[in-house]
Amino acid sequence: MGDGHSWTAAPAAAERARSVLAAAWSCAVTADGGREEFVGAHTVDEDGRVRLSVPEDSALLTAAICAPRGEPSAVLEFADVAPVPVRSRIRARLWLAGWFVPEDGCLAFQPTRVVLKPPTGAVVVGLEEFAAAAPDPLAAAEAQLLTHLADAHPDAVERLTRLVRPESLHSAVRVQPLAVDRHGLTLRIERSRTHGDVRLPFHAPADDVSQLTERMHVLLTQAAAASCPRALQRQRTDGDG
Repeated sequence: MGDGHSWTAAPAAAERARSVLAAAWSCAVTADGGREEFVGAHTVDEDGRVRLSVPEDSALLTAAICAPRGEPSAVLEFADVAPVPVRSRIRARLWLAGWFVPEDGCLAFQPTRVVLKPPTGAVVVGLEEFAAAAPDPLAAAEAQLLTHLADAHPDAVERLTRLVRPESLHSAVRVQPLAVDRHGLTLRIERSRTHGDVRLPFHAPADDVSQLTERMHVLLTQAAAASCPRALQRQRTDGDG
């Protein structure tokens, strides 16, 4: 995508849900009155359909094979965990309700309801919208990108706070990169007892890492032209004292 205006400053719920699904390494399955945790056991088709490889002695496999069509009802839960250590690291949860069908040596999940729950509240995602959406192009690389930014370039993170409204930085004790997607970067601003998030939108979407690099350079250039927030000036002075 070029630098046109046919984009939004934040991902839609369906795109966010598919991104959570694409990046998740584990999932919890509740079915037939039991709950099992699976790590590295699921794959995702292009239409968002989840396929789960389970041990032969799994109660979930037995229930799926023996159940009538459309049963057992099951819920898959995925957690979107911030890769950088921050308070409240769960950025969102994704629930898929439906049933399993044994297929080609695995369990294929047929969803009947998709619910995404970010901090702002739960959102029901339409099934057709969910199937048609694509994950954010940076979803698979996000963890590495954010940890590199936090560990190797803390000075850049501090510089980016110059783009944040001063009132949002009041009493800030630490700022960390919380999330990045094709539309922008989100910073977590931690205070002594509370925290808040601030989003810095890109001037245009980034469809790959090279475009993200350019978008970040633009933000840093804008930040360099802004004055240093007084809250962080005081914080730096107190830390040097």
